[in-house]
Amino acid sequence: MPVTPNSIVTPQAPKSAAVNLPSGATNSTYTTNPTNAVQLLQAGANGARLTKLQAIPCATVSTANQLQAFRDNGTSGSSKFFADSALMATYTMAQTTEAPTTDFGYSDDNPLILQPSERIYMAQGQSVSINIIAEWADY
Repeated sequence: MPVTPNSIVTPQAPKSAAVNLPSGATNSTYTTNPTNAVQLLQAGANGARLTKLQAIPCATVSTANQLQAFRDNGTSGSSKFFADSALMATYTMAQTTEAPTTDFGYSDDNPLILQPSERIYMAQGQSVSINIIAEWADY
C-alpha cells in the first residue's frame, strides 16, 4: 500500500508466528552469519511494529540459555546482525509445574520497529527445544 508523506500510518495487518529452535541447534557466533539461526518473521512491504517476542521451553532447561535475536534488513538472510537477547532461566519440565515464559520486553508501549521486508532470525546458546512466539502488525 503506498503511503502519503507526513500522514500517520497505523498498523494494518495483525500477524503472529511461531518457530521451534530444536535441541542440538546452538549458536555461539555473533557475526553476520550465526549458526542454526531460524527465520521467525518478515515485515511487510511498508515495515512492521513488533509488540511481542516470547520463548517457552519444550523440555528441561538444565543450564541458563541465552536466546538470541538477529535482524536482517534487506539481504535475504545473507547478513544478519545480533540485535537482542534474553536469558531463559533453568527449569525442570514437569506436568505439575508451569513452564516459564521468557519475554524480550516488546509491547504496544515499547515496540520494535522493522524496516520494509526486514527479517528476524532466532537462535539459542544451549541445546534445548524452545518455541519462539511473535506478534506484530505490518504497516
